[in-house]
Amino acid sequence: MREFECVDQYPREELLRLGFPYAGKWNGERFATPAPITVELGCGRGEYTVGLAKANPERNFIGVDIKGARMWAGAREVEASEMQNARFLRCEIENIDKFFAPGEVSEIWITFPDPQMKKTRKRLTSTRFLELYRRILTPGGVINLKTDSPFLYEYTRRLVELNGLPVLADTDDLYASGLVDPVTAIKTYYEQQWLSRGKKIKLLSFRLPPEGDLIEPEEDDIERDDYRAIPRPNLPAVDL
Repeated sequence: MREFECVDQYPREELLRLGFPYAGKWNGERFATPAPITVELGCGRGEYTVGLAKANPERNFIGVDIKGARMWAGAREVEASEMQNARFLRCEIENIDKFFAPGEVSEIWITFPDPQMKKTRKRLTSTRFLELYRRILTPGGVINLKTDSPFLYEYTRRLVELNGLPVLADTDDLYASGLVDPVTAIKTYYEQQWLSRGKKIKLLSFRLPPEGDLIEPEEDDIERDDYRAIPRPNLPAVDL
């Protein structure tokens, strides 16, 4: 990972002591052409980050994950194809606000995260994480959740409704909804797995206002998912 110019890795101890040197400077110092920035959280092998960058050459994209072995495939694709609008950041999502200046990010994608059915605080659409996203998003910035999980989808829908967050798109069956476009049609390894198992893909996009208290919804009556992912084999990188 250290050999890839498109990857930023920063030791946690150094981050907490000195801060990230490119916060507020992604456009200009990490991207040659300034443009609105989209961040994908939990990007895995980077299929969505790379696909987004290819579909939207007028924007800049950053895939975020803590596991370098996962991101390696996406980073290799970016460098092999000499893409200028895609990068990767290796960090814990809990520290995401330390890597960007306020208002530096215009959009966030959360693609097929662990629904964390037992641990609300670890859920990437919980109020804890939404408060982190607020610190880096432009006012009214967009959050997109793409998931196979009925539990996570319903939980997030309730949170959005309870807090009066403006909804841009909402469907529990993306490919039967008429909402498919070059962006939402991008399929990761896990999405292909869920589709092959007959699972419906859900999409929820909403704006996050910069102010206002956020409240957790009731979730005791939300039915838990009754299936798990099949472990990913050690496959060669996908030619995206």
